[in-house]
Parts: sequence; C-alpha cells; structure tokens
Amino acid sequence: MAGTAVSEPSTARRGRQLWLTLLALSIAGMVVSVQQTVVIPLLPRLMVAFGVPVAEVTWVFTASLLAGAVATPLLSRLGDMYGKKRMILFTVGLLVLGSVICALSGSLAVLIAGRAMQGASAALIPLAIGMIRDGFPRTRVMTAIGVVSATMGVGGNLGMIVTGIIADRTPSHHPVFWITAGLAAAALVLIALSAHDTGVRAGGRPDFIGAVLLSSWLVFLLLAISKGNDWGWGSGRVVGLFAGAVVLCAVWVFSQLRLRTPMVRLHLLVGRRSLPANLASLLLGFAMFGSFALISGFVQTPPSAGYGFGGSVLDVGLYALPSTVTMLAASFMSGRLSALLGPARSLALGAALCAAGFGWFTLFNTSVLDLIGANALQGLGFGIGYAALGALAVQHVPMDSTGIASGINSLVRAIGGSVSSAVTAALLTSITIAGTAVPSRDAYVLSFAIITVSAAASAAVALVAGMMARGVSDVG
Repeated sequence: MAGTAVSEPSTARRGRQLWLTLLALSIAGMVVSVQQTVVIPLLPRLMVAFGVPVAEVTWVFTASLLAGAVATPLLSRLGDMYGKKRMILFTVGLLVLGSVICALSGSLAVLIAGRAMQGASAALIPLAIGMIRDGFPRTRVMTAIGVVSATMGVGGNLGMIVTGIIADRTPSHHPVFWITAGLAAAALVLIALSAHDTGVRAGGRPDFIGAVLLSSWLVFLLLAISKGNDWGWGSGRVVGLFAGAVVLCAVWVFSQLRLRTPMVRLHLLVGRRSLPANLASLLLGFAMFGSFALISGFVQTPPSAGYGFGGSVLDVGLYALPSTVTMLAASFMSGRLSALLGPARSLALGAALCAAGFGWFTLFNTSVLDLIGANALQGLGFGIGYAALGALAVQHVPMDSTGIASGINSLVRAIGGSVSSAVTAALLTSITIAGTAVPSRDAYVLSFAIITVSAAASAAVALVAGMMARGVSDVG
C-alpha cells in the first residue's frame, strides 16, 4: 500500500512534466513556424520599399527555407550527439538573434542575412520530435508528435495574421521582427525551465564540410531558377549554375558515402523504408510553402487586374483562419487516426485533402468563399499529413538516430519549399499582363495547378508506401 501511495503521485508528477514539456515544445515550434511565413504578406511592400522585382524579394522568404534545409540535418545530428535540449536552446537563440537583425535592418541584404539566421531555427521541429520519442510513453508518442507537427501550419497562419495586424498600423516591417524576437525569447525561457533530455547519446563528429557542400549546391540550384527569366534560361550564367549544382551535389553525395559519421546518412534519405516518407515530404513541402506565397499575392492583387480580391495584409491572415482552425483540430485527432490507419495511409489521406483544396482554388477562384473553403480543406489535410510525416520518418530507425532521421525528413521538406518559392516566383515573373509587370491570372492558375499535382503525388507515394508496408507485414 505504501508503495502504491508513493508511485501514484510520482506517476502523476511525471505526467504533468511530460505535458509541460509538450506545451513548451509546441509553443517553440509555433514561433519557429511564425518566422517562416511572417514576411510573406509583406513581400509586395518590400518590393516597393527596396525597389526590387519579385524574383529578388522572394529571397527574403527563400533564404529562411534554405538555411533551415542546411541547419536541420546538421543540428539534428548534433542533438543526437550532445543532447537535444542543448540544440533546441541553440536554435531558438538563433531565432532571437536573427529576429533582432531583421528588426534593425535597413537594406535588403541585411534583411536576407537575418532571415537566414532565423531559418536555422527550423531544426527545432525534428529535435522536438526526437525528444518526444525519447521521453514519452509509446502510447502517447503519436499524439504528442501530431501536436508538435501541427504547430508548423498553425504557426504559419498565425504569422500572417500577426503581420497583418501590424501592417495595418505601420508601413514599416521592423515591428514584426521585434514581436518574433520577444516570442522566441519567451519560448527560450519556457524550454530551459521545462524540457529534459532522456535519450541515448550517439557518437561521432559533426560534418561541417557536408553542410558547406549542401548549402552550396542548393544556392546554385535556387539562384539558377530565380534568375532564369532575367538572365535567360539558355544563358551561360544560368547553365553554369545548373551545372555547378549538379557537380557540387555529386561531390556532396560522394563525401557522405565516404565519411563514417556523415551529416546525412544516405540510407536514411533514400533507403527502402525511408525513401517514401522523404519523397512524400518533399512533394508536400513544395505544395505547402508554395501555397503561402501564392495565396498572399492573389489576395492582395486588385480586381482591376482581372482577378484577385484587393485585400490588405491583414486580410491575408484572416482568410487563413479557417485553415488554422481545421489544422489545429486535425492535430488532436491525428494520433488516433495514425493508430487506426497507420502513418502512411494517414499521410495519403492528408495529402489528398490538400490536393482537393488546392484543386478547388485552381478551378474556382473568383469568390472569397472559394478561398475560405479551399483553405479549410487544405488546413485539415496539412494537419493530418504533417503529423503522420513526423511519425513515418522515425518509426523504423534506432532511438539514437531519431533526431537525424527526423532532420533529414525536414531537410527534404525545406528543399521542396525552397524550390517551390523559386519556381512560382519565376512563373509569376514570366507570365504577366501585357504591357505590365503584374502577374496574369494564368500565372496563378498554372502555379496552383502545379502545387495541386505535387500534393496529389505526395498522396500517391504515401499510398504506395502503405501498401508496401502492409505487404511486408503480411509476409512477416
């Protein structure tokens, strides 16, 4: 009896500690997601403020995704080696510092530099997933991962709302970044007080050369895509950038194969069990991040262009509210759904709902009601899909590789988002209303059609992965 009396308070205390940790990680994840999208509604203003075309100002968004793509596997690996809490605190610290730089920026170059530092904080999501897998009971892992994963989309939409509220009161972009700095500082304190490391540490050394090579070939690729219209797709500079990207990518792959402890373990990237999750993540990331910028631009386009709603920066965030609500609701049921269907089939369902939402707005985009309905549908899809991705990425890997496996999955998602922003910016720049630099309706329709296909392809990949997993289970 005495033992029972002691164990029950101990169990209750541990339960409260776990949920406090989940709260801290969720808030931090939401702040990270806020910084990813907080500039999207401001891009039209920044074009005017700095006197640059859309292809250049898009780098304010792309730089954050690119830095996240490079930092995520590196910091995830360091988390497996030196402790996930330590690396989480480091990433949130980078977010605070990057936000302050952006808040003080007076030129586009300084703003992009600050955004790159902010983007490195994207590593927090896989680190948080790794911490959850290390410390939570198996029966609660799926739900906890679902909640943290859903903060990506919820925070992304909240970021646009925050930006809209500030932009309604001041023409300056600086206050937005002071707010993200304050939120990040609060998250830093909360994690420091509540989170605890319980996982097994992995050995090895960090692969900084791999990080440099990865960032180099990605910059070459994205620069070629974004400058193709200005320089000419067949010009020596663009062809040289594409060729450089291929060569550097090959060198990077060779270096990863040669090292004993590489930045990216390629079997976790393209292995039989990992490839479907990573390919689906790439395609879904392409759709999600591409949609943010497209919807923002479409909403703010005046009807005199023959389309658009002439909305304000605040309207962009308000129209995203249905997506926020459905995404948050989906996150709480994602654990049960994955337990019922399996992560692969849950991902297929979520990606299919995203494709349906994007397809809706591709075909019907003359009314605000069309946008609200499409947003609600794709929010539900992303809430289910991203929660399933978090579980699918780590379910087959050893506990000491949880961070890097989740980091690789986030890496390919960020690459998908980076390529998407460059591709859609190129389309909007090249297909314009005659005699103007304003993108035409056809440019938006084509862009929305492309991200619809990307989401549908993600669903197909996940469905095949689910069928393969069932086949292996049946054989076993």
